Amino acid sequence: MNQINSPLIRIGVFYDGNYFLKISDYYYFQHDRKARISLEGLHEFIRHQVAEDEDADVRLCQITEPHFFRGRLSATEARDKDRLFHDRLLDDILMNMSVQTHYMPLKTRDGRLQEKGVDVWLALEAFDLSLHKNLDVVVLIAGDSDYVPLIKKLNTLGTRVMLLSWDFKYTDFKGENRVTRPSQLLLETVNYAVAMNEVIDSNRGGDLVDNLFVNQPEPSPFPNVATPKPYTPSAAGPEGSIGISTIKNLKNGYGFVVMPPNNLFFSYADMAEGQDFNELREGDWVEFTVGRNHRNEDCARNVRKVEAPEGEYQHEPEGVESEL
Repeated sequence: MNQINSPLIRIGVFYDGNYFLKISDYYYFQHDRKARISLEGLHEFIRHQVAEDEDADVRLCQITEPHFFRGRLSATEARDKDRLFHDRLLDDILMNMSVQTHYMPLKTRDGRLQEKGVDVWLALEAFDLSLHKNLDVVVLIAGDSDYVPLIKKLNTLGTRVMLLSWDFKYTDFKGENRVTRPSQLLLETVNYAVAMNEVIDSNRGGDLVDNLFVNQPEPSPFPNVATPKPYTPSAAGPEGSIGISTIKNLKNGYGFVVMPPNNLFFSYADMAEGQDFNELREGDWVEFTVGRNHRNEDCARNVRKVEAPEGEYQHEPEGVESEL
């Protein structure tokens, strides 16, 4: 350890942002999971993985320096490409997880947007923080061989490096083959290499793996109470129509409303006037307006908490104490 007589293992997590978002898109659009990666679940997985590799108590493995690096459109370009809401939502998620963001402007060259300098910035920050904040383990969420010199430098400080990487291929909606694969040199250089696609597909991590995804059914908080017959709402109607259903999941600033065949996404920004996102609980009944997001997918707007329809199950039944 970098700090003598300290049992705490300090973990720094460094995201190559575009790499991470590409992974999240793959699980949402291509993989059978059909769900995005949860930062909260990913950080919990990292703590347990570090504890296993370092032979330490997971309670002593704490993420003290989470950082996210990415090239970013200017406000004008994001507005023109209908990306402002998406970028702001990502910022909110990172902010709620106390992840420090580092953005560099995307440059347009030959009519294409290019990201320059992000990997260098990530490497400089990772080395500087390891040196001055006594990081014991640096976790890289990346796949580029450009990070090999960083790993070697970190090892001279006594800092171990864990790599979370994915190896997969698929055919996109244009019929083109896409491949994401980590650098072999990178895999050979790090101290701990974790093949996340194998961990996820084998589900050998159990709940830790399930919690890596944001759109997962949650276990009932009332295991000793018989589950009543569920209310089945109709499918989402046309844009602007009004619906009523229950909240399935709530995470850091966003959630999902039950609406077969696909649950409807909403964020704190979609709350109706005078409604507070922080007062919502999973299982609450809400009224909402069907909208469309930037991908032209159904989503919930003007979300408002309402009383459960007569005869339906309340999420906190009288006489039962929640174990949450």
